[in-house]
Amino acid sequence: MLTFKELGLNDRIVERLTEQGMTVPTPIQEKAIPLVLQGRDVMGLAQTGTGKTAAFGLPMVHLMAAAGRKPNPKTARGLILAPTRELAGQITDAIRPFIEKTHLKIGVVVGGQSINVQIKRMERGLDILVATPGRLLDLIDRRAVSLAETEFLVLDEADQMLDLGFVHALRKIATMLPAERQTMLFSATMAKQMAEIAAAYLNKPLRVEVSTPGKAADKVMQSVVFVPQAQKAEMLKEKLDAHRDELALVFSRTKHGAEKLMKSLEAVGFAAGSIHGNKSQGQRERALRAFREGRLRVLVATDVAARGIDIPDVRHVYNYDLPNVPENYVHRIGRTARAGADGSAVAFCAPAEMGELRAIEKSMGVTIPVAGGSPWAHEEPAAGKGGGRRRGGPSKPQGQNRRRGGDKASGKRFNRAA
Repeated sequence: MLTFKELGLNDRIVERLTEQGMTVPTPIQEKAIPLVLQGRDVMGLAQTGTGKTAAFGLPMVHLMAAAGRKPNPKTARGLILAPTRELAGQITDAIRPFIEKTHLKIGVVVGGQSINVQIKRMERGLDILVATPGRLLDLIDRRAVSLAETEFLVLDEADQMLDLGFVHALRKIATMLPAERQTMLFSATMAKQMAEIAAAYLNKPLRVEVSTPGKAADKVMQSVVFVPQAQKAEMLKEKLDAHRDELALVFSRTKHGAEKLMKSLEAVGFAAGSIHGNKSQGQRERALRAFREGRLRVLVATDVAARGIDIPDVRHVYNYDLPNVPENYVHRIGRTARAGADGSAVAFCAPAEMGELRAIEKSMGVTIPVAGGSPWAHEEPAAGKGGGRRRGGPSKPQGQNRRRGGDKASGKRFNRAA
């Protein structure tokens, strides 16, 4: 096992890492840092929670500090693009300790905050600018930011940027960057459009991969509970009641659903909050801060926050609604079992969600253990897809191989990996 010093980082950075208790690089850091220090473009694939921020942040800080240059007004020597406000803030907070006692300056520009303040922030230029694509383009349109002198570019959670519809923004930003630059692309999964983005941004990149895309963190204990949609709220309250002193993150599919669920939890005495797209930036930041500090024990979120929450003390993740995109399941449950800790992830599956569950298991190449109920004999059509909802609960189990076999009478099979 190599040390950070052996990876080539300078003594000041190694000292700062030691002060923070970081002495042994994670696999993605061990593979990526030397390549970035060599000036190579890197495409890094690693599951969430494996230390990707330090994998690109540490060598970038090392190279910038060694060059000794200062940014010109309205420019950024290094640009880090992130899909969400929360993730942009997390990246900034993670890198800031690395640049202490240096001349380097870091700043963040995201939507939901005063653009005039951000224009003022960019007047003298920054060494490292962390930004969401939309707000960055707003500032460029106002001539508050120029990318003509950007030496380093990082696309963090690039697949999520594609999922959130930023592909056109990324294409536009690519045309504004100098050809001579060093680019790093990091992602948890390899989305279909990733090859196009990589071709537009990267120059002969070296690919580093430390886990199979779609693989959950090893220390996450996963399970699925088959429960009718109407009974999910009571089931969740029962589960949460068993560990009221531990932090739990609950994922809802919609903004309205997240808010309604949070209020129902508050009504029965849980210290709960919510974070979703209908919340202002200030509200989201206050909820995250209260959750991190333990004043809130339950945080209900939509996928907009799935990549931006880095709170090591989260012990439980509940998929109240299963995600439509299988990869989002991995990102959700990656919010627990961070920094070497253990964690649990429970999925609630209603009849209309059997298709989503099968897609998740196929993507991950696993069969999620059943912790309650029995697999549904028939899928109910999802809302808006036609047909009425089937009455009744789960089918009666017909032996231990129910999930692998299926309903012989109907000919319908439950081979969930197919």
